Amino acid sequence: MDIYIDADACPVKEETFKVALRYDLKVYLVSNAPLRVPAEGRVELVVVTDGFDAADDWIAESIGVGDICITADIPLAKRCLEKGARAIGPKGVPFTPNSIGSAMAMRSLMQDLREIARAEGGPGNLGGPAPFAKADRSKFLQELDKAVVAIRRTGK
Repeated sequence: MDIYIDADACPVKEETFKVALRYDLKVYLVSNAPLRVPAEGRVELVVVTDGFDAADDWIAESIGVGDICITADIPLAKRCLEKGARAIGPKGVPFTPNSIGSAMAMRSLMQDLREIARAEGGPGNLGGPAPFAKADRSKFLQELDKAVVAIRRTGK
């Protein structure tokens, strides 16, 4: 079991490193630019080209059954689920085969609404997710720990 972090804008890298260290898991920190890697644990920085979705593509091609992806990117989460991996958002919400369709549909709807607003002369900004909070960090830690334990028990 390995953990893949879609790292460029991920607010829970340090939390992921702590969980990985506790369970002696390998972490792939996938980014478009160099990032700090902790001295302890098994963390490998993977710097990809600047191409659009290069980090997502690297993760989707590398991840497998029994691995975990940390991402807020819904299409990447879908690709990981299709490979038999698990995906968890930074706010601790797991993407599952049962929830990914709704998440993709909501993403598409919001994109369409932004385009309509821009076409009508508006800013196209319909607001975004709530700011990241301390409770989100706690929920993320609980969900990641739960996923690691479940994968160790079932192998997937």
